[in-house]
Amino acid sequence: MYSVASYFSWSSSEDDEQQEEKRIKKDLVLQRRWIRSTANPMDLPNSKYKMYFRLNKEAFLYILNLIESNFPERRSVSVPTILKLAATLRFLAEGGYQKGVGNDFNLGLAQPTFSIILKEVINFLEEYLCPLWIKMELSEEEKIEAKLHFFQQAGIPGIIGAVDGTHIKILAPKKADQHMYYNRKGYFSLNVMLVCDHRMRIRYADARHAGASHDSLVWNSSELRGTLQRKYDGGERSKWLLGDAGYPLEPFLITPFRSPEVGSRQSLFNTKHSKTRNIIERSIGVLKNRFRCLLAA
Repeated sequence: MYSVASYFSWSSSEDDEQQEEKRIKKDLVLQRRWIRSTANPMDLPNSKYKMYFRLNKEAFLYILNLIESNFPERRSVSVPTILKLAATLRFLAEGGYQKGVGNDFNLGLAQPTFSIILKEVINFLEEYLCPLWIKMELSEEEKIEAKLHFFQQAGIPGIIGAVDGTHIKILAPKKADQHMYYNRKGYFSLNVMLVCDHRMRIRYADARHAGASHDSLVWNSSELRGTLQRKYDGGERSKWLLGDAGYPLEPFLITPFRSPEVGSRQSLFNTKHSKTRNIIERSIGVLKNRFRCLLAA
């Protein structure tokens, strides 16, 4: 049995531990505030800067100016806008909080604070930045340049881009919806359709569909297909996209022949088709390796 003295000794020891834990937490908060008030990501060397944020300084400043000019008064949390952007890009680059944001000496953000920041910045990028850069409309000069590039690849005329789907891994959704998101590869995902041009620039993105959705369903329900159909009906007949066998053959979408005989003209076309279309696969690979949050949940 414990004596009264030993009980009070144990209780006093527990109080001391709690006080020490509170002191450590307070010191951590103060340290993070000091880091945020003194940190400037622009002081990093160029090589480290690109490694940390996957952008050069010019691109970073372009996005920063865009945010500040649209939200000059926005203050969801008391963190400078430059650190909000840096923290978000660091998360996108690494795919996690603990390694990419929480432990970085030059950011100093607690996880609850960062969660608010991430949502705010991502919503801004989708609303303001994406429409400026991810757009399917090509100028006449861009169309000519794209057609020439793709024709030089394998001799297929009139091509302006390539389309493909890729699975983006997500955390398991609620039980009732899991069957819609569980894909054929054995994990929960979104089936995202992307279109790229001859420079590997993403021209269109549709991330609305669950992982169990087939590529053809994503294509048929996309705004892009409706737009291309209207243009075709209006007389535009001189440009095409390339897609793999998961997509339907359309007047504006060229897909490979199914099961052609070896050595046949259809087989030769499929070889040229594959050589020309692999640019979208390379684009997806570059995108996921640059922003590694797309590689895992």
